Amino acid sequence: MKTALITGANKSIGFETARQLLQQGYHVYLGSRDLDKGQQAVDQLKAEGLAQVEPLQIDVTDDNSIKAARATVGQKTPILDVLINNAGILGGMSQPAASTDISLIKEVFETNVFGVISVTQAFLDLLRQSPAPRIVNVTSGLGSLTLHNDPSWKYYAVKGAAYQPSKAALNAYTIMLAYELRDTPFKVNAVDPGYTATDFNHHSGPGSVADAAARVVKAAVLGPNGPTSQFFSDDNAPETGISPW
Repeated sequence: MKTALITGANKSIGFETARQLLQQGYHVYLGSRDLDKGQQAVDQLKAEGLAQVEPLQIDVTDDNSIKAARATVGQKTPILDVLINNAGILGGMSQPAASTDISLIKEVFETNVFGVISVTQAFLDLLRQSPAPRIVNVTSGLGSLTLHNDPSWKYYAVKGAAYQPSKAALNAYTIMLAYELRDTPFKVNAVDPGYTATDFNHHSGPGSVADAAARVVKAAVLGPNGPTSQFFSDDNAPETGISPW
């Protein structure tokens, strides 16, 4: 049975991603900063008959928490097949470049960028043991620098000094990691789940959680001939599914 770890999976897109991977026969470590909330999510999935899931306490901004999570997973399995870096924060709706406090920008980067790097590096040894390891970094269409410089883009006016740059940095890390692992079975990709109605954006998005999670899962279960080092976004590129960086 293949194994997957999803950070920030106790609700919304992360939770639905866990559900869909469980339905495909994966054993899922459901990562949650709050273990009680993670257990509640696991209980809900088990009530649906999806039994191969267990909670994992992991705060991606806390090195000790990440190390403890790695030790816990390592005691249960020598192999991790899929890592989905889903945990992320918005940092508020208004982030003007000229006045946003640097402490807020650092806070957003701590979760959205440095947290992803820390978790990935911690679990890379377990992923290397898989014959077909997959890393999915959940990004945003708002991380596209190319489109942010295009006045005709539908989200051109949606600018911010913290969240958008953090996702652009995450995309850059995805490219660097994919390049480093290019001659291995790894597939490393960034996935924009789309503008989805969740707590994250006060349920303002038009997309469904089920559709958003399906985009993430698609990258998590890529076959051996699947692409790597891509920025998948049906929202930014409905015809090709590949967004410009």
